[in-house]
Amino acid sequence: MVICSVPHGMLCILLFYLLNATMQPGNLVIILFAAMAMSCSNKKNTKETAVINVSTVAIQKKDLNLDDIYVADIQAVRNVEIRSSVQGYVETIYVDEGQHVKEGQLLFKLRDNEYRNEVLKAQAQLNVARADKLQAEVELERVKGLVDKKIVAPTEQALATSKVKVANSRVEEALSNLEIANHRLSYTSIRAPFDGFIDRIPLKKGSLASEGTLISSISDINSVYAYFNISENEYLKYRRMLATDTATSQEIASLILSDGKEYDHKGKIETVTSEFEENTGSIAIRARFPNPAHLLRHHATGKIKLSDHHTGALLVPQRSTFEIQDKTYVFVVDKNNVVHMRHFTPAGRTDHNYIVGSGLSEGEVIAWEGIQFLKEGMKVNPQQRKAE
Repeated sequence: MVICSVPHGMLCILLFYLLNATMQPGNLVIILFAAMAMSCSNKKNTKETAVINVSTVAIQKKDLNLDDIYVADIQAVRNVEIRSSVQGYVETIYVDEGQHVKEGQLLFKLRDNEYRNEVLKAQAQLNVARADKLQAEVELERVKGLVDKKIVAPTEQALATSKVKVANSRVEEALSNLEIANHRLSYTSIRAPFDGFIDRIPLKKGSLASEGTLISSISDINSVYAYFNISENEYLKYRRMLATDTATSQEIASLILSDGKEYDHKGKIETVTSEFEENTGSIAIRARFPNPAHLLRHHATGKIKLSDHHTGALLVPQRSTFEIQDKTYVFVVDKNNVVHMRHFTPAGRTDHNYIVGSGLSEGEVIAWEGIQFLKEGMKVNPQQRKAE
């Protein structure tokens, strides 16, 4: 049912015809419907011409830093597993877990009786080989004299010469065996390959360490690497940053620790891998951070923050925008307070704003909220507010 108010003038017309006794009933019905139609039409026109209040904001320029956050895997610059090169029982442990050690420092000692015996045996074989060599050389000199006097045939000299060569080969073999035995003996004394911190020691004194058994590991954490992955678009943005005059000399990476606090030292991006991962479309980057206080440890967790500075960026509130077919629009309010749809290209975003790449200018006024009630060409009553 449609209920419309009847204007005062139409009411007077109705009363006039009601008082006229000669009026036909059909004419009266026509007049009543006409009055109702005119009343509804007047009400509709009133609605169309109504002006709504709209909160607006002017587009302004602002200098800002955009922070991109990435999950990072922190690793020591050098982290080496300490494994046994020979089999033996752990005789002495000279260090404790977490201890800082110097390069060449003795860490572990394996029982070495068997390997010392191998050295003695190899030394004895070398002595025998040298004696055989000396005997062959003496025999060669004697045969040479007999050949010169034509007492024996020259073939005897050739035979004696070959015996000397065999003796020399046996001496070289014995020297090699002695060197191997000495190396195996030296492997029973396990030393630090560089300055660093000792990790856990799973084996205790008296444990049998087979060849290749993990005894511990050592980490050089004077500096650490932070590995993280970025998308292809972010990689292109990073390369453009490096193309600037100052970016190459700046340490642009920050490290957010697991407790949410920022690490005291800035990091510098050193390398980028050669390929994008096929499944994720990302590429790995390595940043290096100094670690003078040894706060960061191998396989610690954190996040990398890369800051991108924008000078004179135009900001548009995200709540003022809407999308149509993957394009971003706002309602611009002109000088006559009429709204118009305007497409613009975002160049980035902050927590609550888009950074304008193109399509909008500084000082232009846009509808801040209530955009779902606006249409192209609608006249509004703008309520200016301060930009956030």
